[in-house]
Amino acid sequence: MSVFASPYVAPILLLVCSNLFMTFAWYGHLKFTSTPLVWVILASWGIAFVEYCFAVPANRIGHQVYSAAELKTMQEVITLLVFAGFSVLYLKESLSWNHAVGFALIAAGAWFIFQKW
Repeated sequence: MSVFASPYVAPILLLVCSNLFMTFAWYGHLKFTSTPLVWVILASWGIAFVEYCFAVPANRIGHQVYSAAELKTMQEVITLLVFAGFSVLYLKESLSWNHAVGFALIAAGAWFIFQKW
């Protein structure tokens, strides 16, 4: 079995793909403010469909070895990482120290989720 097919790794890779699509579905339209809202909504639905095609298998495969809470936590951390990159690279918006502190606190919370006490 390939490391990428592992139920430990595959969900992470699939969630990264899922979040790339979902971030574009939710925020990609912000560069197209003159596009009518109805078209933006329809385009976002189409993009979100692709996102679900990655998210559902990620959770199905990942639930073999991770709890639902762990999968949700992974998804949230990946979402923040993808969004941070998207915000800087695509939207050209800077992130500041308070964003870094907030993200670090969320990462600390994620660390607690994965502890087996």
